[in-house]
This record gives sequence, C-alpha cells and structure tokens, in this order.
Amino acid sequence: MNTLKAWITRYQLASLVLLTVLLAVVLPLSLDIFRLNLVGKYLTYAFVAIGLVMVWGYGGVLSLGQGVFFGLGGYAMAMFLKLEASDPEATKIQSTPGIPDFMDWNQITELPAFWVPFKSFPFALAAVIVLPTLLAWIVSFAMFKRRVGGVYFAIITQAVALILTVLIIGQQGYTGGVNGMTDLKTLMGWDTRTDSAKYILYYVCVGLLVAAIVLCRWIQTSKLGTLLLAMRDKEDRVRFSGYDVADFRIFTFCLAAALSGIGGALFSLQVGFMSPSFVGIVPSIEMVIFAAVGGRMSLVGAVYGTLLVNAGKTFFSESFPEVWLFLMAALFIGVTMAFPMGLAGLWESHVVPWWKSRRAAPKDTGVVKPAPVAPRAADPATHTPAAEPLPDGVRSQGV
Repeated sequence: MNTLKAWITRYQLASLVLLTVLLAVVLPLSLDIFRLNLVGKYLTYAFVAIGLVMVWGYGGVLSLGQGVFFGLGGYAMAMFLKLEASDPEATKIQSTPGIPDFMDWNQITELPAFWVPFKSFPFALAAVIVLPTLLAWIVSFAMFKRRVGGVYFAIITQAVALILTVLIIGQQGYTGGVNGMTDLKTLMGWDTRTDSAKYILYYVCVGLLVAAIVLCRWIQTSKLGTLLLAMRDKEDRVRFSGYDVADFRIFTFCLAAALSGIGGALFSLQVGFMSPSFVGIVPSIEMVIFAAVGGRMSLVGAVYGTLLVNAGKTFFSESFPEVWLFLMAALFIGVTMAFPMGLAGLWESHVVPWWKSRRAAPKDTGVVKPAPVAPRAADPATHTPAAEPLPDGVRSQGV
C-alpha cells in the first residue's frame, strides 16, 4: 500500500485517481445506459486530446490534423466490423453476396485486395495503431528533418486532413463515401448493441484511457519529458547541446497519432459507424479545442475539457437547437479568455492556493487561554518588585 501511495505521489497521479473514480464509479451509477454511452463516445475523443497535450503542450508543435489519425484508426476497425457484417448469408440479396453493401451499390463484384487482410481481427488491431503511426512518421519526418514547424506545420497538417477527406469521399466504392461505414453490429459474433456490451465497451475505453494517461505521465517525468519542455522553450540551445530535436518531435507526434488511432477504433465499436465527417479540418480543430479548454499542459485536464465541451454541445443542441453553435463558440471564447491555461490552470492558480490557505489557517480548538498576569508593583523602600503572596496553606521558608 505504501509503495502504491509513493508511486502515485512520485508521478503526481492523485488527480488521475479522482478521474478514475468519477469515470468508473460515479458516472455508471448515476447515468442511464444511453447517457453513459454518450460519455463513452466523448472519451474516445479524449485520446486525441491527451495526444495533443504531448505534442502541443510539451512538444510545442500545434497539429490541426489529428482527425486524420482518429479517422484512420476508426476506419481500420470499421473495415473489420463491416466485413463481419457482410457475410454471404446477410448479403444474399445483393448482386454479389459477401462484400460490403456500398461496394455492391457501386457495381464492384470482388472484394479489393487491400480489404482482404482486414478479415483478421489481429491484423485490424495492429492496423489501428500502425496505420496512423506510419502516416504520422512520414509527415513528421519530412517536416521536422527540414526544421519546418510553427504555423507552417499546422497548415500542412490541415492540408493532410483535407486530402484524406477528399480521398475517402471520392473513392465511394471502396470507403463508403460521404455516408461512411454504417451498420456495424457485431464483433466476432458478439452483439455490440446490447446494454451489457455497451457497459463492457465503456469500461474498456476507461481502462485504456487511464493506461494512456499513465504512459504519457511517465514520459513527462522522464528525461524525454524534460527535453520536450526544453525544446519547446529553447530549441536552439537543445540542438547545440548535441540532441537531435527532430527525432524527439517525430516520436512525440507518432505517439499522439497512435493514441488518436486507438480512440478512433473505440469510437467505431461504441457508436457503430465511421464516416469522413470525423477526419476533416473541422473535427480536427474541435479536438484542439478540447485540449485548450482542459489545459494543454495537463493530461487529466484534457479529459475534463473533452467531457465539458462535448457535454455542452449535447446540452445546447438539445435545449437550444437554433443557437447552439453560437453558445458553443461563446463557451470556448469565454473559457480561453478568462483562463488561458484552461481548467487545469484555473485549478492550479485559484483552487489549490485557496485550499492550502484554508489548511494553514489556525483552527479554533475551544481551549480558553489564561489571562495575562499584570506586572507586580515595586517596593518603594528597596525599589524591588514586591513578593507575590503565597497560596493558602503554604509557609515561607527563609534561607
């Protein structure tokens, strides 16, 4: 027990323990399955947000194309689920049974070669991480090795998001087009639409998210985390010290991409579809907002920011459907202007000092302090203080 407490203290994971209790105990006990499934959907975005904390908050590189990696992970899982849902018995009314319905609609009569490996679940799981990481390595290697960063890197990532969106929509016969991949019902014969399945997938998502935060926190407290902060603030000084700045940034960007891919795969499992609307520029910018609202230097804060923004989006769209976009914009602008470091910055600058002052304040114990004793008057003859009278029953003894 003491070892666990010391480990939590060393890596400053007390806030993560509170978050875990909230996600694993409080919310499942207080929400119905529909709302809990919505929270599970929000948590899939949190993988992208904590990746942005690493690459933006610690690495100092803003990426506006994280939706690309989220979408790649989601499509990798959706391809496996779609093939499972397109067995010959379920698609016997098609012109070509055994292939996804959107391929049949586009008069494709044979499963494309690049789809065939996704019949294997282990291959699909590997692709969820490998595909986003590989694309991230190609983009970051080409940019960081040429010392391209700042606003130029952000624009390039936006261009990648736009290109992938156009590619997915244009290749409708192979990707499902603008409608995406829908009707994803089972995972290896297990119906993912039941209430019990939704609870299981929710807890799987929570467990993987906590593991991802622990991993990122370990990196932050290591020498690599120190170097990332140094590169963010004084890149030239780190380079002159003999370190290859590009390699560290490539690693961090690939890590963020892998985390985003995991989030996309969990999204496909919990929601039951994947479309290009989660790949483009707009969703990528929304994911940056999640990290900004929560605090771009805080992993746990990024999760809270994701929950807050998405819960606000759901509440405003349900209660004020005509003006909910304006309300969401006002929420984001207000939070970022009032608290530039997000919710985590608010916690550190206001709540923590207030709590410490409360604990340091003297407490009233109810003990009555004795009244101060007045000084004795001096004897006019000897100019010495008069002797105090002895208590009753006590005789004075001369020397």
